[in-house]
Amino acid sequence: MTTEDSGSLPATRGSNEDPMVAAGLEIAMKWGSALGPDKLEVALKALEPELRRHHKERMTRLTLQREAAQQASKERSEERAHKRHVAGLAVGGVVAVAMLAAGVYVAKDAWWLALVLCGPSLLALAKVFVLRRSDPDDMRAVTQAARTATNAAGQAQPPAPPPLI
Repeated sequence: MTTEDSGSLPATRGSNEDPMVAAGLEIAMKWGSALGPDKLEVALKALEPELRRHHKERMTRLTLQREAAQQASKERSEERAHKRHVAGLAVGGVVAVAMLAAGVYVAKDAWWLALVLCGPSLLALAKVFVLRRSDPDDMRAVTQAARTATNAAGQAQPPAPPPLI
């Protein structure tokens, strides 16, 4: 950088000065030498309301941008939560229908298994997917139903062998 270039750069500043303040001081020094201190003071007083308006406008714009960004972020998170909820409902519906179908399919051969598939376990699983919660009472009911069904299956007579042709 040459000495000729130094006139076009902002005034030299200390390490803790704001570059905007330094540039403003440089402009004030140039205008002060050209206009004189009285005229410069009048010009700066006339410029001050406009600068305040610009500052207020800039701050309002930044506030609106921040609020818009927060709103967009909130909408995206709500959209993701809705998609998760709909996916959970779809999966819960598919699992419930599959358990019902399996229970009906095996009912003629293993009624106790149909009881396990279509009983409290189906309701507990649907509650997990649809309501997104599981209570300890639900698990106790499932355990009790499974225990009852397996005990009843153990006491049941084995199926008759198929007739020979």
